[in-house]
Amino acid sequence: MKALSKLATGVQASTTIAVDAKFKEMRAQGIDVIGFSVGEPDFPTPERIKQAGIQAIEHNQTKYAPTPGTPELRQAICKRMEEEWKVHYEPQEIAVNAGAKHILYVILKTLVDPGDEVILPAPYWVSYYEQIKMVGGVPVVVETTEESGFQMSPEQLRAAITPKTKALIFNNPSNPTGMMYDLPVMQAIAQVCVEEDIYVIADEIYDKLTFDGREFVSFPSLGEEVKAHTILVNGVSKTYAMTGWRVGFAAAQERIIQVMSNYLSHCISGTSSISQAAAVEAFAGPQDEIEEMRRTFEVRRDYLYDRLSHIPGVHAVRSEATFYMLMNIEELIGKELYGVKIQNADDFAQVFLEKGRVALVPCTGFGAPHYLRWSFAVSMENIIAGADRLEAFLKDA
Repeated sequence: MKALSKLATGVQASTTIAVDAKFKEMRAQGIDVIGFSVGEPDFPTPERIKQAGIQAIEHNQTKYAPTPGTPELRQAICKRMEEEWKVHYEPQEIAVNAGAKHILYVILKTLVDPGDEVILPAPYWVSYYEQIKMVGGVPVVVETTEESGFQMSPEQLRAAITPKTKALIFNNPSNPTGMMYDLPVMQAIAQVCVEEDIYVIADEIYDKLTFDGREFVSFPSLGEEVKAHTILVNGVSKTYAMTGWRVGFAAAQERIIQVMSNYLSHCISGTSSISQAAAVEAFAGPQDEIEEMRRTFEVRRDYLYDRLSHIPGVHAVRSEATFYMLMNIEELIGKELYGVKIQNADDFAQVFLEKGRVALVPCTGFGAPHYLRWSFAVSMENIIAGADRLEAFLKDA
């Protein structure tokens, strides 16, 4: 038989999904295992939002929706961004579809021709790298360090730009690091992008989950020229605990949104009309639930950081946002744990899952082979138990 697509066969499975699948398999077998790989809030969708979805069904809002999103939702998104981040968009500059991940893919399809380069600071969310390859682009990874707060410098950015550079993916706050860019660094990066005339794909899906009083600044709010070069990505999944509703959006110049809509019209059409009705309520209604969830995440962050900081052999990176925390295992590289030589985070994750009965995400696929990611979007009970198991696992090795 003829060969399959080289682009398709070159795509690697998501490491986050692989770890979660193994965890669920063990749990189904009755094994007492705790999972910290989940990338979604453990809270239910707020009741007012669920009721909006139910009412949409009862009122027969069950037909095809416009490809770029319903007028009501696009307007609600514009209003929320204006109120929250002082960024003005018109409804025709918004494209809604089935989750921020799919929106990111369509943005790349809209911007990138085969051979175009996309700059990607590491550590990065695993799907960025694969999606760039999926559209025929070339990922250009820029390494950052823990010492720099995992912030790419403007000098690093400028050095990575070539005549083939089409875009920069700028994830702030960051998955997996949980870190935020300082405003002066953001401004300098924005200036480089404008001067070099490259697009910025600004993924701000964790914008409301910040800690320690840190103020979030939306990338396109840095100036009109910056906004013109930016394709903003966001959605309802993390902020409103609506991961299963699958609603994400892009905000950009109308010409970009039109091309995205054309592409969407042939591959998926509009996203669920019911989900969109619920998302209108999410954006337009009271925002009290967001702060309650954020405070809970911050309490969990504080506890997890304190516990990991007192366990010999590992080093925790205090996250500033999201619901993730990185754990550095450089001290363990080259050592043997339970008969396995630890060469990277994959090795540690496998042994910890099998012997310690805890599932973490190894960040090898995130461009950070000596780090693992904890999600504290789990109960405090599980966080306490997970830290206890890590301590015992390393002590008994």
